[in-house]
Amino acid sequence: MNATLSTPEALRAALAGLLEGLPPKQATQAVDRLIANYRGTTPTDAPVLRDRSDVAAYAAYRMPATFEAVRSALTALATAAPDWTPGSHLDVGGGTGAAVWAADAVWPDVRAPAGTPPRTTTVLDWAEPALALGRELAAASALPALRAADWRRARIGAALELPAADLVTVSYVLKELTAPDRDALVTEAARVARAVVIVEPGTPDGYLRIIEARTRLIAAGLRVAAPCPHDGTCPIEPGTDWCHFAARVSRSSLHRQIKGGSLPYEDEKFSYVAAVRFDATPARARVTRKPQIRKGQVLLDLCTEKDGLTRETVTKRHGPLYRAARDTEWGDEWGDERGDGRGDGRGDERIR
Repeated sequence: MNATLSTPEALRAALAGLLEGLPPKQATQAVDRLIANYRGTTPTDAPVLRDRSDVAAYAAYRMPATFEAVRSALTALATAAPDWTPGSHLDVGGGTGAAVWAADAVWPDVRAPAGTPPRTTTVLDWAEPALALGRELAAASALPALRAADWRRARIGAALELPAADLVTVSYVLKELTAPDRDALVTEAARVARAVVIVEPGTPDGYLRIIEARTRLIAAGLRVAAPCPHDGTCPIEPGTDWCHFAARVSRSSLHRQIKGGSLPYEDEKFSYVAAVRFDATPARARVTRKPQIRKGQVLLDLCTEKDGLTRETVTKRHGPLYRAARDTEWGDEWGDERGDGRGDGRGDERIR
């Protein structure tokens, strides 16, 4: 594969090459089955991805979206800790490896200081077909950390003992576990990692799982680096709203065929938490909804360190700040050089 491809381009190329020849009807049936499971509410004690057709359908249906969601979460961590680069990455329940592709996009090996050994990468999953396809996708890339990754079969549950790692990712996994297994996994991840990033679907129940994990990570001595601007209680009242973000996913022709869509993109909604054991600088404020751009003003819904949930109104008279607000997207940080995270006192209103 062409070594000049970006990581997202390399992933799309690898998926296209490996999924050629998959019968469309078989792929559609597998996708329908996966959608039903993905939207269900019952945890499972068996792998969701059972065979090659399931895994191939998953890779086409979910891997691009998972990649973008995890990349967004890891980018927020990298922004909070710009001088930190993980030397080792453990992806728990990683399946076909979307999170390790995302880590390579955020911290490519070429950015490592001279003389630094390549990042070691380990993927744990209980579905051997998923691990097998993950190996194939990685082998089809020209990315050193992916090609050298160790893909191991492991039962994801309370009895799992994890090896130490700088970065542990757990993406779209907690939903598949019982509450005791979820708690045990988060506790174990906190024990072995310098940084833990957990991503779940951007749904009310996905947000609640993230809040539970966030509480457990803080209790274990980690500090929140993103998305929250603080380690305090989430200001959102349970049952009234939920914290989630969106990542834009480019659809390839293969992706559109498998999902039955016509648009060249989709938005993946997700919730996440990134917590660390080292120095990091969280955002002073985080944009929690899509900014509302009106004539001569931008309305930003924010979660702030000092004032909880607020709305900041930025108008043309703010000059460069107004231009920055127009370029700000849902999930971005806001504050410091762009604003104080509290507004000007005239356009603010508490979000209720």
